[in-house]
Amino acid sequence: MRTQLQQIITDIQTTIDFSGSVLVEEGTSKLSLNQSFGYANRSEQIHNNASTRFGIASGCKLFTAIAICQLVEKGQLSFQTKLSDCLQQHFSTFDPEITIHHLLTHTSGIPDYFDEEIMADFEELWVTNPMYHIRKLSDFLHLFQNQSMKYRVGERFHYNNAGYILLGLIVEQATGETFSDYVQAAIFDKAGMSASGYFSLDALPSNTALGYIDQVDGTWKTNIYSIPVKGGSDGGAFVAVDDMVKLWDALMNYQLLTENSTNNLLSRHVQVNEDGYYGYGVWIKQRNDAILKYHVMGYDPGVSFHSAYYPSLSSKVVICSNKSAGAFDMMREIETYLLSGAEL
Repeated sequence: MRTQLQQIITDIQTTIDFSGSVLVEEGTSKLSLNQSFGYANRSEQIHNNASTRFGIASGCKLFTAIAICQLVEKGQLSFQTKLSDCLQQHFSTFDPEITIHHLLTHTSGIPDYFDEEIMADFEELWVTNPMYHIRKLSDFLHLFQNQSMKYRVGERFHYNNAGYILLGLIVEQATGETFSDYVQAAIFDKAGMSASGYFSLDALPSNTALGYIDQVDGTWKTNIYSIPVKGGSDGGAFVAVDDMVKLWDALMNYQLLTENSTNNLLSRHVQVNEDGYYGYGVWIKQRNDAILKYHVMGYDPGVSFHSAYYPSLSSKVVICSNKSAGAFDMMREIETYLLSGAEL
């Protein structure tokens, strides 16, 4: 029942002090539940609401993958196009056999500018590389361009932000547009995502949540000095929860890509763990030889985000938070409820 799910969400919020917005759309009936908690601006005590825009960190790698698939449809690229053939920049230490497919599936083996196997805190990266200099995709290159390969190309899955920076640069070179302008026109506008965009932290539009980092002593700070000024092809777009539902609808109804391209994007290209796979820009969870969900997620200082589409239920869940944690716990409990067979 709808009241039961509302109570579940409220109980989780109370337990973890969740700040953000939650949207659950159940099945073909389009029954939806949208709840918001906490402050978009703590200093001014401005509440989060159903239309608040939130940063989603790596959750927008899916947008990058869609953009690449669109260019493949147009014949401007192929998934087997080699990196050396589609970028003007020189990568002397990178294997010349790296393809767009390798970059999309995190199997390129290239070094990452933020390697989660080495660095635990994204904020550490900006101590010697001031984040206020990171405003366009090419600004990331010096962080990894001349480093040695970490693995042999195609050897294994290794989650890699740098690979998606390169994909964004490929989009820019192929289209002659900035990555953010291309995504705005070819994805956000086509899907009706009117509140979404790649916004600079020092020029945020109205009704955009600031990201908050809570300290162990009870104090807090915003994340404006903890992430790049403007997001790009590896992460950092802002969306409202209903816009993310529109993205899933547009993708699954072939409004952004053809049916063949959509199926390719959603294919299980590489296995990550026992029941987890990665497609192109999207995580895939399997259960009993069937697809349980397609999902995306993102974590930055002051940002936590999860969103999923459950094909057997035709249900969508979007959880946007302007705190560093909370989305995972919220998603786990909502998913348990949905898979129990209950209805909104």
